[in-house]
This record gives sequence, structure tokens and C-alpha cells, in this order.
Amino acid sequence: MKLISSPASPFVRKVRVLLLETDQAADVEEVVIATTPFQTDTGLKAANPLGKIPALIRDDGPAIYDSRVICRYLDDRAKAGLYPEARLWDVLTLEATADGIIEGTLATVYENRFRDEGMRMQSWMDAQWDKAARALDAVNDRWMSHLNGPVDMAQIAIACALGYADFRVPDRNWRQGRDALAAWYAEFEKRPSMQATIPA
Repeated sequence: MKLISSPASPFVRKVRVLLLETDQAADVEEVVIATTPFQTDTGLKAANPLGKIPALIRDDGPAIYDSRVICRYLDDRAKAGLYPEARLWDVLTLEATADGIIEGTLATVYENRFRDEGMRMQSWMDAQWDKAARALDAVNDRWMSHLNGPVDMAQIAIACALGYADFRVPDRNWRQGRDALAAWYAEFEKRPSMQATIPA
């Protein structure tokens, strides 16, 4: 199998962490590409018509995407139990929340990176971060018992979202007022799978 990826992508990082946690990294070749919303890599478009990473090219079927689909597929392949049936809806909700945090962060990054300076809207960027901040508050206030439980895909996704916020918008200081979440992340990020996938 081949994983179309970019080393800085938090969505790719979710997959890479899962691969390490489930001892499948040797089964997947990473194909690192350079792509932007304006110039999509041709190989990526062939695998995913939406032009988004990651995409997983399988040996026995068509390519699959997005990160949530890929993670479910790889977890099922390894029978790893990162989507436990007893907590499935909580895991899926937290994974969706993590992806929303990433999307809010990514929107602010794209605004700065791809819009001409005179066209950037600070109010729009603030609104995108506000979505992420509300999600972070919800995790800190309502979901810590889950995060402190057995490792599943929810923890991996949340940790990758927090790592991306540190990487791209450190000035937003997501830890402020979220002591429980910050303490949890300080421990979770020590996992070898997280250390091996720090974005660069």
C-alpha cells in the first residue's frame, strides 16, 4: 500500500500514528508530495478527486480517503480495536471534534499563506479559531474521562490536533484555561508514535 502524504499535515499524522501504534508502518510506503489548494499534485488528484491528503492506495481495491476512512480501514485491517464497539459513538464524535479543531487551525494558516496581504481578513481568521477554541473547551470540560481511558482513535486524533495548533498557531495558546487537556497532552505526546511523527 502507498500513503500519499505531506510531513506537516495533521491529517496524515493521524494515519502515521495509527500505523505505528498498530505495527503496520512497514506495510505502507509513504509517498511525500508537495501540493497546495491552487496547484494540486497530479498523483494526488488521481487517487482522490478532491485533491486532499491523505489518500491510501490499496493493492486490492481503489484508493480510499479521507483520514477518518483510512484510519477505520487500517484499524480494521490490524484488528487493533482503536474504534471499540462499546465506545464507538464517543470515539467517532471526538475524532470529528479533533478534525474540526484542525480545520479551524488550517483555515487561519491558509488565509495567511495563500491570500495576498491586502485581502486577508483578521475577523475571518478569528472566527475560524473561535470554532476550534469552542471545541477545545468542550474537550477540556466534557471529555477528559474518555481521554484518560484506554487508548483509542479519539486520543490519537485529539493529540494530533493539539500538536498542529502548537506547530502552526502557537500564539493562540490553546493551553490557556484548559489545564486538564494540557496536562493530558503533556503525557500523551511522550508516546513513541507521537515523538516519531512530530511535524517539520
